[in-house]
Amino acid sequence: MDFVSFITNYRKILHDRISDVGDSIASGGCKDFEEYRARVSEIQGLRYALEELQVLLKRGNMSDDE
Repeated sequence: MDFVSFITNYRKILHDRISDVGDSIASGGCKDFEEYRARVSEIQGLRYALEELQVLLKRGNMSDDE
């Protein structure tokens, strides 16, 4: 697997996880506020990872903006 394919697949995995966790929250999948808070925090962490990856790619002129 080349670098571009790796990054593309990694970004897709992160986006898919954000979507899955968001869907879980929206469908009432949290049993209590603590679980809700943990899932929201997970989404925040995943989004932060995506933003940082994008910054690094832009610095290296390797961005594959959608």
